[in-house]
Amino acid sequence: MVLIIDDDHAVRTSLLLLLKSEGFETLEAAAPMQALDIVAKEPVTLIILDLNFSIETSGVEGMDLLQKIRQLKPGVPVILITGWGTIELAVQGMKLGANDFINKPWVNEHLLQSVKTLLELRKTVTEKHTRRQLDELYHFDHIIGEDKKMLEILETVGRVAATDAAVLITGESGTGKELIAEAIHQNSRRGQKPFVKVNLGGVSTSLFESEMFGHVRGAFTDARADRTGRFEMANKGTIFLDEIGELEMSSQVKLLRVLQDRTYEVLGSSRTRTVDMRVVCATNRDLEDMVAKGSFREDLFYRINLISIHLPPLRDRPADIPLLVNAFIKNLKMLYNRPGLAVGRDAMKWMQQLPLPGNIRQLKNLIERSVLVSRKDLLEVDDFMSQLAASTAKRGNLQLPEVGTLTLDEIEMGMIRKALAFHKNKISKAAASLGITRSSLYRRLDKYNIPYDENQD
Repeated sequence: MVLIIDDDHAVRTSLLLLLKSEGFETLEAAAPMQALDIVAKEPVTLIILDLNFSIETSGVEGMDLLQKIRQLKPGVPVILITGWGTIELAVQGMKLGANDFINKPWVNEHLLQSVKTLLELRKTVTEKHTRRQLDELYHFDHIIGEDKKMLEILETVGRVAATDAAVLITGESGTGKELIAEAIHQNSRRGQKPFVKVNLGGVSTSLFESEMFGHVRGAFTDARADRTGRFEMANKGTIFLDEIGELEMSSQVKLLRVLQDRTYEVLGSSRTRTVDMRVVCATNRDLEDMVAKGSFREDLFYRINLISIHLPPLRDRPADIPLLVNAFIKNLKMLYNRPGLAVGRDAMKWMQQLPLPGNIRQLKNLIERSVLVSRKDLLEVDDFMSQLAASTAKRGNLQLPEVGTLTLDEIEMGMIRKALAFHKNKISKAAASLGITRSSLYRRLDKYNIPYDENQD
């Protein structure tokens, strides 16, 4: 039963007709007291709530009603409907327990998508599955792990994949965020449609619109041909926005608009286009802390964070390390035609004790380097220790400062300046030595206000 609360008769009528056409049972209320009476007496499963009533435009009435609804029915999903002028108010509503906010005038498909998603997510699931059962239910072929935390994550992935809920995946670098994003896509109704990956850390502010929205020929000096943007590529499918915490504030505003109403303009064109896509984001940064510091938009944070999945570091699930090692060895046997490759028991136990700050990515690199260097088929502790020591020594040459003496931003800024000085301001060489792309380096140069010559390469 969906309850629509709005003082505007036309709005209530439009929503009633829309929801009934999709088979939903509906109720309506024109005033707060009437709404509370219905919530208290009827089996309401979802509420669509306007923030303003009669001549009231501050949203105070709506906020007060939201809090009372939360006291009566704390588990019932609430969708706020609001105009652009009250987006900040809608964000406050999210803090008070609302689940989503839709802009007026709304897009029918977008609103229905939100209703269906929240109702689907509300279904309680008490049964826990083994890894084998999960593999029978879903497509998790590329995800390795049987740790309790990972099984809980896979349960969540399987459950939310069927919806169109925006998902935010957090965790340290190398924990497998992209694999989880792919699993969400593959197990969704969009699984046969495009899965478009965008590393936002490598997209400079100046190129953001062209990269994401596309451009038409002649839109700017170097636009010699039309370019299809990432959003258009992802239409009907899923777009994976990796490193979203690296996005500059000006680009965050442009991204928010697309996520709000699913519309955008191609650079150089005045025609508004619409896009139907699922959004999955990932970051290794603390977005809540960035919101508090003002470096990440609060409204964007709530827009991408309907469902949050946090991936544990590998050191917190050591029992999965032998599974990962064996999987890597199996691939390397075929890749290098060495069918006798194996890892000794003591070596396996030793690897389970490693801190592995680079997580799965670091473990994979350690295994592959050891296989390439060693001529033996049975790899022991010494084979891995030598490669770990070599990589540590290589990092040691960077002469990193003691913990607490500099922030990460200060360290990064210093490394960029050193790389530019060493390579005589040649952008391509400096970027390669830092292990990043040219566009990623340009973005960081802009971020830290480091002067550079665009023609120097």
